[in-house]
Amino acid sequence: MAEPETTAGTVQPEKENGGFPPFKIETFPSQLFWLVVTFAFLFVVLWRVSGPRIQGVLQARRGKIDEDLKSAEQHRRQAESAAAAYQAPILEARERARTVAEETRVQLNREGDKAKAEADTIANADTAKAQMRIAELQAEARRNIADVAQGAVIDIVARLTGETVSADEAAAAVRDAVRS
Repeated sequence: MAEPETTAGTVQPEKENGGFPPFKIETFPSQLFWLVVTFAFLFVVLWRVSGPRIQGVLQARRGKIDEDLKSAEQHRRQAESAAAAYQAPILEARERARTVAEETRVQLNREGDKAKAEADTIANADTAKAQMRIAELQAEARRNIADVAQGAVIDIVARLTGETVSADEAAAAVRDAVRS
């Protein structure tokens, strides 16, 4: 095939009559025919082959999901019963510990009260002994004061008046002074 030459010496390609094939009006009927044939073939393949397979897969998935949900529910119930079985001894042990702690507290309070009562008894006895000793010391001090006062009366009367007073008279004077 010879290509026509231009005046500049370059070769120009021959122009074809047409454009984009799907837009050619002459081929519309054959394009529509093959479109319908292809669509019908794909529809039949999807309807008869792929559709049942997809439905089977979906049903299998639903079945598996249902089985998994049932299994999960069963495991949840087992876990709840295991947790309850686990919690029961713990609660029982807590209750026993609380009871033992309460008994120990009561016993310690009793022992503390008993020790306090014993200490109070010992303290009261010691206080009574101390009060008796104080009373004895006070009585002895009074006797000593009376003896000293008698001696002082004898000395004072002797210095002031120059007379001697007997011990009985001095004791009577001291007793009279203490009473008034």
